[in-house]
Order: sequence, then C-alpha cells, then structure tokens
Amino acid sequence: MTHLLDVWFGETKAGALSQDDAGALSYTYDSDYLAGPESRVLSFSMPLQEAPYADRVVRPFFSGLLPDEGARQRLAGALGISAGNAFGLLEVIGGECAGALSLYPAGSAPPSSDDDGVEILSPARLEEILGKLRERPLLGGEEGVRLSLAGAQDKLAVCIKGDKIGLAKSGRPTTHILKPFIQALDGTVENELFCLRLAARLKLPVPAVDMRHGGTIPFLLVERYDRALHKDGTITRLHQEDFCQALSVPPELKYEDEGGPGTERSLSLIDRAAASPAADRLRFIRMLVFHYLVGNADAHGKNYALLYRGRNPDLAPLYDVVCTAAYPRLAKKMAMAIGGRSVADTIQLNHWLTLVPDTRGAQRLLIKDMIELAERIGSEADNLLAEFEEAGISHGILKAIRRVIGTRAAHLLRIVEKA
Repeated sequence: MTHLLDVWFGETKAGALSQDDAGALSYTYDSDYLAGPESRVLSFSMPLQEAPYADRVVRPFFSGLLPDEGARQRLAGALGISAGNAFGLLEVIGGECAGALSLYPAGSAPPSSDDDGVEILSPARLEEILGKLRERPLLGGEEGVRLSLAGAQDKLAVCIKGDKIGLAKSGRPTTHILKPFIQALDGTVENELFCLRLAARLKLPVPAVDMRHGGTIPFLLVERYDRALHKDGTITRLHQEDFCQALSVPPELKYEDEGGPGTERSLSLIDRAAASPAADRLRFIRMLVFHYLVGNADAHGKNYALLYRGRNPDLAPLYDVVCTAAYPRLAKKMAMAIGGRSVADTIQLNHWLTLVPDTRGAQRLLIKDMIELAERIGSEADNLLAEFEEAGISHGILKAIRRVIGTRAAHLLRIVEKA
C-alpha cells in the first residue's frame, strides 16, 4: 500500500510525496501545478518534470526538512516513530517547515494565515515550553503543533507580535526561530548573539536577532529570512533549501569529510543555480572568511542555503554562527576545508586563493576583502562588547570569542603581508 502526503508550495498544491511498503520515497509534481504560470521547483535537485523522482533524490531533500542527529532521535522517541522514518515524521510535524513547503495528508489543505491559530504565551507557559524542548524538540506531539526545522539544536518556530511570543498551531506561518542555550555548552545564546550582531556590523547579510529570557532560561529570537510579514498581518512563506538539499546530500552526511559539500561543490552550485552567481560567489567567500575569523568550525553544507524570491535563488543570509573554537571539547577541524586545509592555523594565502579563478584581478579582490574583514573585525568586536556591557549582556564566553578573533585576524593579516 502506498502512503501519500500532499506537498504545498505556499497556498498551491505542488505535488505528492509517497512512501511504498518497502519504505522508499518518491515525489511527483502535480500536473496542474506544472501547467500553471507560477510553478517553481521544490529544489535545484528536482527540476520541474512530469516523471516522478525516486528515493535517491527525494529522501535527502525531505529528510533535510527534519531536525538532525540527537534532536531527531528525541523527537522520534516522543512521537513513537522510527528516527529513520522521514515520511512518518513529516506526516506529524510537516505543517510548517523551512522554506515555502508544508505537508498534509492527501486531500487536506493548509490553514489560512490568521490570528486564530496562535497561542500567545504567558511567562509561565513560555518557561514550561522551554523546559519541554529538551525532551520534545519542536514540541512534537503537542496538540495542534506541526512544526519542522532542520539542525541539531533544540529550537522552536514562533510568532512575534510586538513584545508577545506566540505558539503557532495547525501549521500556520511563523516569524521567528526561538533557540534556547545548548545544555552541554555554556553561553551559546550570548555566543551566537555576538557573532550574528558582529556579522551585521561588517555588512554581511544576516537576520535580526534578539536575546530574551523565559524565567531564568536565556534564549535567542532570530527573525526568519524565509518569511515576509505584511502590513495587514499576513505572512508569506519564501522558499529556501540548504546546500545539502540542493545537491541531494543526506543530512547525516553534511560534513565535507563524510561526503557533504565543500567549498568547490558549493561554489559550483552557486554558479549553476544562483540568479546572480558572480555576486553570490563573492558573498559566499566573505561568509567563509567571517566563519574563519570568529572561529566557527561547524559551518557545514546545511548552514548555507539558497533563498528563492523568484524562479532563480540568491544566497541566503548567514545563520547558525557560533564560535566553536571557544569550547575546548569541540572539534577544531573546519567543516569545509580551505584549499584542502581544515586546521585553522595551517591555512596559508595560497589555500585561500584556490577559492577564486587564477587571475590577478580575482586574487586581488579576494585579498582586499580578507584584509578589510581582518582589519575591521577587532574594532567592531570591541565596540559590540561595549554595547553588550551597556545593555547588561555579559558572559565569560565573550572574552574567549574576542581572543579567538584577535588570533585569527592577526594570522590572516600576517599571511597576506608575506605574499
């Protein structure tokens, strides 16, 4: 017996995800959707066509909508579903995913975007939910909650209305991602807040981010770049997919050493998929330099994405930026190697130059960008630390991050000066 889920692109039925008795997945675009003037691809890996796509392509994309690693295991346990059963998990929680997609049982349709499906959280209810997230990621199984987000960290998609935080029900669109601290790592909320705000100071594309508390529990509120909030209060979903989804790489193989995208495959994807490939190549390389400077070794293929505002996507803003180098127990090896080198202090200028064409103009532009970022990041970090102190935001991890930045920036300037 074949099981079916309707796949909706915004308010339009785009096709059907099916699972056969052997557990194999397939996806077929709806014929009316294909014939429509506004039809868009679900993924760069799945161009518009009448023939169905098989498990080899379909599973990496749809599994990529679900949480990763331990969060997926805990979610599956809470729901009584196998962690490997992507179809079964999406059947329960696939109403509000990253991007413009939502999944519902065959014949069902997404609810309209209105206020009726949002539960405004009291301080007590918010603290209760933050406690539940540890054992029940995304609040899977909570009555009316159908949310799915990728990533290994416990998080929750919410609606922000002024100063109020709302829990979306029945798969209604959300506006922000709520991210509590990671239990095993001290200061991750302050860490990510600092890194994202620092990126904004350096004119890198990054979502707005704020820090709040639920009782004694700190958390981040990160504005969703894949949602557009209109003046009348309605929310439009903007489609997106991470690099692993676009390249048919299973989420469990997201690291380059395991078969995930490295810089070469990522740049090739940008060249083939992006609406403005030349600009997005430069933007991607600046992101790589920033991840290096702030000591984020975990910038893997699921932490870069394509954002579809039109038929052809642009490189999505930075997200999930944390200084992992501030935690001695975390791996130092970078998720994406630079010129074949993945240990930070062994990367020389010739390794960075492999990211651009072998022309004097391209190399000069890269070196100029590297110098600009390395020279500015220290003073911007100091200004941001002063801003944090004035706002009453403090944590020992911030000094550790500043030391990492100082060391990395000095190394980058040193290898450029040698050239």
